[in-house]
Amino acid sequence: MERFGFVGLPNAGKSSLYNALAGGGALAAPYAFATTDPNVGMARVPDHRLDALAAMSSSRNVVHATVQFVDIGGLVEGASKGEGLGNRFLAHIREVDAVVYVLRAFADADVPGPADPMEHLSVVELELCLADLETMEKQLERKRKQAKLDKSAVAEVAAMDAANVILAEGTPLYRSGLSEEHRELLRPMFLLTNRPVLAVVNVDESQVADADAITAPVKAELGEHSEVVAMSVQLEAEAALLDPEDRAELLEGYGLGEGALPRFVQAAYQLLGLRTFLTTGDKESRAWTFRAGWKAPRCAGVIHGDLERGFIRTEAIRWDELLEIGSWSKARDVGKLRVEGKDYEVQDGDVLEIRHNT
Repeated sequence: MERFGFVGLPNAGKSSLYNALAGGGALAAPYAFATTDPNVGMARVPDHRLDALAAMSSSRNVVHATVQFVDIGGLVEGASKGEGLGNRFLAHIREVDAVVYVLRAFADADVPGPADPMEHLSVVELELCLADLETMEKQLERKRKQAKLDKSAVAEVAAMDAANVILAEGTPLYRSGLSEEHRELLRPMFLLTNRPVLAVVNVDESQVADADAITAPVKAELGEHSEVVAMSVQLEAEAALLDPEDRAELLEGYGLGEGALPRFVQAAYQLLGLRTFLTTGDKESRAWTFRAGWKAPRCAGVIHGDLERGFIRTEAIRWDELLEIGSWSKARDVGKLRVEGKDYEVQDGDVLEIRHNT
């Protein structure tokens, strides 16, 4: 299950985004620090391919992939020095797979705080850099002493020194020139700026038509280092509480497409290089998440470690081709199931049946 941690200034819309994605549960109030304890929720990843396969197979159980969201208190300028709630609550998101910047772009006289997403971005990134510097300072001297006795720690010290210079300049590691080798050595430290970033620019309903122009400066600043999406978070949170028919009507009326969750998941999967393979049968149809480039045995291990260890081969077919044929058994009868071995690179939308000797 992929995990996403929300970071932003007070009143940026973090809790409303949480409600839009997780279906409610977080207090969203127009004052600073309404969130003091973290909200943790999960959501099913929408997948029409899985739903269609489950209907084809008359599956008794349908299991969607899931994602987890962590919403924490607002981050303010000076948090590293104790301003606002300080930065200790950042510990709640140190182990997420990606950090989500929630950047406010709407003005509202009843909601205090800046309405410039670039100002939000600047403060958030600086405070995360300072938090990472603090983490490094606590460990660097100990690591230097260790390196005098253990030469394997020398490379780690070099990576930490390089990162220290970058962070001290206020540049987050995820969009710095730090080498991938150094970034990998730093991963056990759970540095916040060493994580992939998805930026959500929060617009109000009057800005939806101009969303591309509003997000353009953020996209220009972050470049290829981040995925950036615009959302009318309050509208999406309200829609999440409606029944499916009313939700679809509201989303269509405002031109919001399928809604917050599918758009968020699409951007997040793109950011992290995530893909989905599927299994289907009368007992269960299920979506399984894997990383682009994984080969068949490793994907088998997502289902169960024994399948990876005892992997022999997999039968595979594209989900849409299987639907067109009508059943797994018919696909086998007409010779449409491909037999793939250990070197097969699994593709998004593959339907697999693993053969193993365990």
